[in-house]
Amino acid sequence: MSLLEVKDLQVHFSTPEGDVTAVNNLNFTLEAGQTLGIVGESGSGKSQTAFSIMGLLAKNGRTGGQALFEGKQVLNLPEAELNKIRAEKISMIFQDPMTSLNPYMKVGTQLMEVLIMHKGCSKAEAFEESVRMLDAVKMPEARKRMDMFPHEFSGGMRQRVMIAMALLCRPKLLIADEPTTALDVTVQAQIMDLLNDLKRDFNTAIIMITHDLGVVAGVCDKVMVMYAGQTMEYGTVDEIFYKPTHPYTIGLLESIPRLDTDDTKELPIIPGNPPNLLNLPTGCPFQDRCGHVTDSCRKQVPNLETFGNGRQRACFWSHELVTAGGAQ
Repeated sequence: MSLLEVKDLQVHFSTPEGDVTAVNNLNFTLEAGQTLGIVGESGSGKSQTAFSIMGLLAKNGRTGGQALFEGKQVLNLPEAELNKIRAEKISMIFQDPMTSLNPYMKVGTQLMEVLIMHKGCSKAEAFEESVRMLDAVKMPEARKRMDMFPHEFSGGMRQRVMIAMALLCRPKLLIADEPTTALDVTVQAQIMDLLNDLKRDFNTAIIMITHDLGVVAGVCDKVMVMYAGQTMEYGTVDEIFYKPTHPYTIGLLESIPRLDTDDTKELPIIPGNPPNLLNLPTGCPFQDRCGHVTDSCRKQVPNLETFGNGRQRACFWSHELVTAGGAQ
């Protein structure tokens, strides 16, 4: 049995203009100790997928389908039941640690609160365990940091605090929502190394949500490419990076600056903008930006087909036209 199995996940938001479809029949599985990278442009539904699993959608949001964690449906659970799962079995690192940490409380108090609430630890036990976890995430002078406020930390140190907080209860699943977006590249690399170490030491499964494909290459086992709330392509890191089969994936990879090519040439871009989620087009959502669009693309949504060793793609364009270097 998979640790997490998501089946036909749907996320809709009611707005004055109509229903917004943020996630549209999403399917994926995650095994213990595995890292899944979810990538795509802003607005593709990456974060809303995570929020729906965690029960953190906005009040105007609603979900459909299934999210089975250890075989148990976690979508739309009552708040009391969700609180038994959150932090203890599933934890989340949010994009901006400064807005996730309480600025009026010392970092130590916030860390200890997790253990007191979920594990029933005494204050003394919670303090020592919090110090040990800060040490585990390579926080310098961990014991001293317990008595400091969030504004006294750098961005990278605050992110380490968030990771420590997420791991205090030894969760089986860690969801990281763009954990390196606000950090410089040196600190990004340190955080990625840290996540790899934690996965190895604690056998924690990780969902890494990001728009940075470099981050995916460094930490993930499998990659799911999302667009307009749907899966465009799914496969291993090597398959996605070296043999992309979907025009959208190829466009994302080609828009990354490379050190082994002529830097005087203009960087390729994906033309156009993502579709309006209030009014998705008939057919493939990527049709207006695709250089391989056909009449079939405009008339019907391509099925997510499985081929090879569990690889998936949703496209009418023949993948035989794709080489390891991209489109011919």
